[in-house]
Amino acid sequence: MNATIAAQMTGADLLKLRKKRGTLIWALVLALAPVLIVFTVKAIQHSSNPGKYGPAGGISSFSDGLRVLALFFGPLAAILIGVEAGTGDASAGVFRDLVVTGRSRLQLFFTRVPAALALCWLVMAASFGLLMAGTFIFASGLPTPSASLLLEGLGFMLLATGVLCVIAVGLASLTTSKPAAIIALIAWQIVASPLIASIGSLGSARDGVLSQALVHFSPVRVGDRSASVAMSGTTATVVLIAWLALFLALGAWRTRTMDA
Repeated sequence: MNATIAAQMTGADLLKLRKKRGTLIWALVLALAPVLIVFTVKAIQHSSNPGKYGPAGGISSFSDGLRVLALFFGPLAAILIGVEAGTGDASAGVFRDLVVTGRSRLQLFFTRVPAALALCWLVMAASFGLLMAGTFIFASGLPTPSASLLLEGLGFMLLATGVLCVIAVGLASLTTSKPAAIIALIAWQIVASPLIASIGSLGSARDGVLSQALVHFSPVRVGDRSASVAMSGTTATVVLIAWLALFLALGAWRTRTMDA
């Protein structure tokens, strides 16, 4: 498959995702609503009682918003998009039609990944833009993030959501079930991972928890519930690569062997 064909197939997958309005709307809600709510509540509190509540913007609010986007609501949006990309053809009943065109099944699988990432990152970029706007507009003299912190924050958010999105594509392609993939990923990432990371008796085995590897790259401090394991940058990178490789391999294997 040459670059032109790959780009055309990826563009077609991206178009299919954009037409899934329910998924896109909910992804936008998950990515944008928390930021709007946080700044609205803080602004109301500050205007009603400035002596007790500080301005809604500034570097502290940026750090809080980044944690919310990168570790909680952003991953939920990424999971929705990744699962839709992984199960879209099968659930729509068009997988057989795509196979009989002569396209490689592996090509059909791997073009889903950049399409899902592109849509996921577009949604997250919009949410990050909203976060920056609130941070600076409502700062009212408070210190604001530096350019380097903004870039690091954006990179961390794209990394955290992108990894979950790719894993979601692989798992959804493996299960071919939207509910199963969504529930499994949310339960693991939001509920099980912090619980496992908090069990000190597991020792170095906790290094393999995905959320802990992602938190290592955060440019801002995260709460104890989100970060319980200290690891080196090399270890965190290896863990992320291992998770991605595992679910990409499983998704590719399932797509290659499933009945058309």
